[in-house]
Amino acid sequence: MRSVRALAATAALSLLAFSTIALAGGPKQGGILRMYHRDSPGNASIHEGATYSLNVPFMPVFNNLVIYKQDVAQNSMDTIVPELAESWAWVNDNKTLTFKLRPGVKWHDGKPFTSADVKCTFDMLMGKSQQKFRQNPRKTWYDQVNDISTDGDLEVSFNLKRPQPSLLALLASGYTPVYPCHVSPGDMRTHPIGTGPFKFVEFKANESIKLTRNPDYWREGRPYLDGIEFTIIPNRSTAILAFVAGKFDMAFPTEVSIPLLKDVKSQAPNAVCVVEPNNVATNIIVNSSAPPFDNIDIRRAMALALDRKAFISIMFEGQGDVGGTMLPQPNGLWGMPKEMLETIPGYGPDVNANREEAKKLMQKAGYGPDKHLAVKISTRNIPVYRDPAVILIDQLKSIYIDGELDVVETANWFPKIARKDYMLGLNLTGNAVDDPDQSFYENYSCGSERNYTNYCNKEIEKLFDVQSQETDIAKRKKLVWDIDKKLQEDVARPIIFHARTGSCWQPYVKGVTVMSNSSYNGYRYEDVWMDK
Repeated sequence: MRSVRALAATAALSLLAFSTIALAGGPKQGGILRMYHRDSPGNASIHEGATYSLNVPFMPVFNNLVIYKQDVAQNSMDTIVPELAESWAWVNDNKTLTFKLRPGVKWHDGKPFTSADVKCTFDMLMGKSQQKFRQNPRKTWYDQVNDISTDGDLEVSFNLKRPQPSLLALLASGYTPVYPCHVSPGDMRTHPIGTGPFKFVEFKANESIKLTRNPDYWREGRPYLDGIEFTIIPNRSTAILAFVAGKFDMAFPTEVSIPLLKDVKSQAPNAVCVVEPNNVATNIIVNSSAPPFDNIDIRRAMALALDRKAFISIMFEGQGDVGGTMLPQPNGLWGMPKEMLETIPGYGPDVNANREEAKKLMQKAGYGPDKHLAVKISTRNIPVYRDPAVILIDQLKSIYIDGELDVVETANWFPKIARKDYMLGLNLTGNAVDDPDQSFYENYSCGSERNYTNYCNKEIEKLFDVQSQETDIAKRKKLVWDIDKKLQEDVARPIIFHARTGSCWQPYVKGVTVMSNSSYNGYRYEDVWMDK
């Protein structure tokens, strides 16, 4: 267990280091960070959202109990640090996770933060509160938690049904903020109150989101910025042109495609741009509960028809990764080895042979050259969704499937797929944490809100629990690989590719770290500053 004394010593050293840096011309206070935003999120409540579009602008408003180090690109257990918690410890045969909380922290409205707020937040997430979230996409994260108990104002414990080592990783995600007890879920959608480095000012749908510096932030000297302003510009080309013209300090993170990077660098040669995997898998969601995709042969044919390398070549000039559910190595911690991946039907290198096999399955289902299957392919109305959907439609033609693009606005997308109001969807699934518990339980467990395909395999679900309890990393990896392989063979949610994307900012913007195995956890902005 981390000692409070050790943490206090670390804080003192950090303050000394900060003072030294400041004298040497380091971080400066002041300035509004201007950024464009790719689309308008449905509301401001992180716990009710399942999109990066909500997480990026609103993560600065909040704090977690713990968080991944904001200056380290690869998230792992070793990079988890205290935030609202000062320390933590596993007790009771690793079935209880206890946190000592940071004293003196205040909500943005001046009320004190206490253990009651932690309990309220997680009771709502577990569905054990009178107050309810309208949507609760990550409820499965806490299926192994029996209850939350408090001991005074500054201690809180998660009491588990069984050991779950990855719970700490889930709590470190940008999707796991602590909410205030005294603010209703409805109010959090429109005027979020947090303890974070920035306070909410306003959200004008389809126009802008504004945050201002929290002068009472518990971390002394942070944030450096006076505020952050997002201008909502759905047209990516328009937004990037505005960035290269100097109207924005930073592009929306991970939104600069590989082909567009060349344009950015040619027009703004001084811009800082990085390309990283973002742990977002472009995939096909299949409504397997209704015809025609209740037929396993049609689902398998579709998976066999995919030319994954063609997607990556067209969209990313070859800079993407082919993998299963988990992000491929080395950036991902849990991805299958290449030689194992290529034994899965449709992943082998001979695309033509795969498609011939797919045609036979389609003919078995009653389709062929003279009888094509007409399907609507639904997707979100943003380029990173539309572009691969167009390629998918083209590839499916090779196996007698005629696809029609059905474009859906962001505010309607998640409700639409949650109620299974689609045939086939081109979807992006972001893994909020690079850990199998997050991916398996959230996307593939029976009855999960985020299991958009209705996939349900009780035998596989038992294996989810086996790997979840395994503390030996090498043993857990082998269990995870076997599960991942089975998910692909079952056509649970065919993974097309794992994207690599670009993030750009002006040279005077400092302190930005783009994370390599989860794009969802790095947006506190409390260490970002501008040298101008």
